[in-house]
Amino acid sequence: MGLKELRNKKWFKLMTNMYVLVLTIFAIWMAFFDTNSLLIHMELGKEINKLEKQKEFLQGEIEKDKKILEKMSSEDELEKLAREKYYMKKENEEIFLIEYEDSIKNKKNE
Repeated sequence: MGLKELRNKKWFKLMTNMYVLVLTIFAIWMAFFDTNSLLIHMELGKEINKLEKQKEFLQGEIEKDKKILEKMSSEDELEKLAREKYYMKKENEEIFLIEYEDSIKNKKNE
C-alpha cells in the first residue's frame, strides 16, 4: 500500500481535511487542557453534590436545634435540663444519684 493509494482512501481524505483537523484539535483541547475542561467540570459537579448533601444535613441540624431552643424557652424545661445534665440543685435540696450496674460497666468501658 503506497502513499498514493492511502491518499485515495475516503477516510484519509476526511481526516486530512483542514476543518476536521482544527475541530479535532479544538475538541481535544477543550476536553482535557483548557481551564474549563470536561474533567474539571466533572470534579466540580461532584463537589457541588457533596456540598448540597452537607447543606441538607446541616439544615436538619438547624431544625433540631430550633426545636430544642423553643423547648428551652420555658423555665420548667430549663430547670429540668439543669437538674438532669448539670446536676444543679436548689439551696435546701439534696441530690442522690442512682446508678444501675449496667450503667457503671458502660462508664468503665468508655
